[in-house]
Amino acid sequence: MLIDDLWQTIEATLGNLSPAKARELAKNIAEPGAAKEQVAKTAADLMEWSQHNRERIRSIVSREIADQGSHLGLASQAELDALKKRVRELERAAGMTASGRAGASAAKKSTARKPAARKTAAKKPAAKKPAAPTPATPSGEAG
Repeated sequence: MLIDDLWQTIEATLGNLSPAKARELAKNIAEPGAAKEQVAKTAADLMEWSQHNRERIRSIVSREIADQGSHLGLASQAELDALKKRVRELERAAGMTASGRAGASAAKKSTARKPAARKTAAKKPAAKKPAAPTPATPSGEAG
């Protein structure tokens, strides 16, 4: 019985304690013959205690995840949002649309300017190497 009560207490700490479970747990904890008001108060205290512990555990886990993420060099959501905002500003400044393509005015500007033709140096013809003689076969026939 004591182990069951302890297990229920642990579940109440980590899990979502329902009012019915809280009353059941309060009855098991209260002394035999305790008044209904005492059991109800104990159940309410257990509900509050359970909620508080869940919030503490959630806070501890969140903080630990954030610490581990920063140690690994992961960007936070705030950093990602700031980066997205900066990229949008740069795209607007460059006249780009959300799809990454240049807008009509930017396209006209790029086609209006044609790059100057490059001058290439005249290539000299490569000197031909004489073909290597084919080795003669013992019978005097060419291979």
